[in-house]
Amino acid sequence: MNDAKDSPIPAAPRSAQAGDAITRRDFLNEVTAGALGIAGFGSVAVTYQFFSPNVLFEPSPTFRAGHPDLYPVHSVTFLQEQQVYIVRVPEGFYAVSAVCTHLGCVTQWKPDADMIACPCHGSKFKADGTKIEGPAPRPLPHFAISLTVDGELLVDKLQDIKPGQVLKV
Repeated sequence: MNDAKDSPIPAAPRSAQAGDAITRRDFLNEVTAGALGIAGFGSVAVTYQFFSPNVLFEPSPTFRAGHPDLYPVHSVTFLQEQQVYIVRVPEGFYAVSAVCTHLGCVTQWKPDADMIACPCHGSKFKADGTKIEGPAPRPLPHFAISLTVDGELLVDKLQDIKPGQVLKV
């Protein structure tokens, strides 16, 4: 029994003596701080995105289509960036929208059938935009076309014109 009196006081747990070991409380505090930091960063990012302007950049409704010499007589040329057909007939030029009047699909020129066709729902139009068949409620609109001072074609998609009007060159 004498041995019991001489034994030293029980030592503290080894992790407390090391000083560099992390306790459960410290670990949970670190995880909580990390989660709050990530949530705070996410909320700042979402708030920045909410307040930044949501702008849709579209091409100008008025554009130059090049010199008239680029378009042979009896041709239909599709300008993809503007979604417009430039049609040249012996009388002159006209510009027809390439957007179907049914649901807004972009149409395709079919040179073998000599018509404009909507690949989505089957509407068909003549080269002048007149509706042949399909669910489209109206013909393709014509846009104003003119010559610039330096001799290039200028198409204005903001001005719809009558289908019979042709720019004589």
